[in-house]
Amino acid sequence: MSPDRSAGPTGVSPAVAVGAEPWRAAALARQEPELPGGRVLVTCSAPFGGGGLGRHLAEIVGALDRRGAESDYICEARAGQAADPAHEVVVRRKVALAPLTRRSPAWRLWSASVGFDRAAARALRPADHLIGFNGTSLRQFRAASCPVSLVSATAHMRRVVEQHRRAHRRYPLEPPWATRVLARNLAEYERAERIHVSSRYVWESFLAEGFAEERLAMFPLTPDPRFSAPAAERRSSTYDLVYVGGLSVDKGVPLLIDAVAKVPFEDLRLLLVGGWKTRGMRAFVTRACARDPRVSIAPGDPLERLRGASLYVHPTYSDGFGYAPAEAMACGVPVLVSEDTGMKDLIEDGGRGAVLATGDLDALAEAIAACYRGEMLAA
Repeated sequence: MSPDRSAGPTGVSPAVAVGAEPWRAAALARQEPELPGGRVLVTCSAPFGGGGLGRHLAEIVGALDRRGAESDYICEARAGQAADPAHEVVVRRKVALAPLTRRSPAWRLWSASVGFDRAAARALRPADHLIGFNGTSLRQFRAASCPVSLVSATAHMRRVVEQHRRAHRRYPLEPPWATRVLARNLAEYERAERIHVSSRYVWESFLAEGFAEERLAMFPLTPDPRFSAPAAERRSSTYDLVYVGGLSVDKGVPLLIDAVAKVPFEDLRLLLVGGWKTRGMRAFVTRACARDPRVSIAPGDPLERLRGASLYVHPTYSDGFGYAPAEAMACGVPVLVSEDTGMKDLIEDGGRGAVLATGDLDALAEAIAACYRGEMLAA
């Protein structure tokens, strides 16, 4: 089924508030028929419900449960908790102890992908259909004795590689990771009977690579229900920009920091909710915080940070969906996102969000300033 171009991927107009019951009900109704029948086994390298991938897994399992389907899942164990042998695969990796290096993200991602795939392939159980996530499923697909489908949490990996190269040409602080997993993703695409995508952005990236629409299935995503507007009206003496996610070049964090530096308002604040993975990004962000006291870092649960935000900014160079800006919208916060963010489908012209050209520093700075002055995305 082709995605509805008159509405978001949920099939309901973005004019209906993201996270509201009518919107959520429409999204959930669209999820169930896109999944295969019979007994389904789902595998994912993230803990169930943890982070974007873990939330994506939880939504797939939830849709199968609502349909009354027989299903099971294999995933990483939750940090600090004993593994549930019924569902979780413990992958013991030295990578977690690796020091920060300029090359660590690509190596860590490749090692994590291969490590989980190998362990999950040994743990496969009888099923009528196997669903795995891109970059972590090749060995499982080779071992499976049933049809297989792939969840592409990213755009087609060739698009991701192209966008990451673009980001790193501008900010050569750390090497891009996507090239390391390109061959693995391409092999998974070939073996998958269907590819599940979560946005038109991802859908169109596969069409551009010659995939037939019949091989694609649109599975819309929703923010966790805990992300909702606060009961009391926000009160603050500052204008607070919030970004949630990895502090990396491909997520556009250096671009965002440079854009804020071009906006002179003294009561503007930028709060980065996340962490870095390389020495290059650590040095860049640390210098930015020392140079501009308006910039700060606050890792941890983003819920209250989002509820207290004046504006959420998501300048990524490529996100298949982007839970964080969707969560911000569910909290009633206006958002600025890049053209290469899949959840841009949820943003309606003239509404509580705007889509900006990816990587355009001046456009991002001007949009932030316009929002601050109340000329754009005003309540």
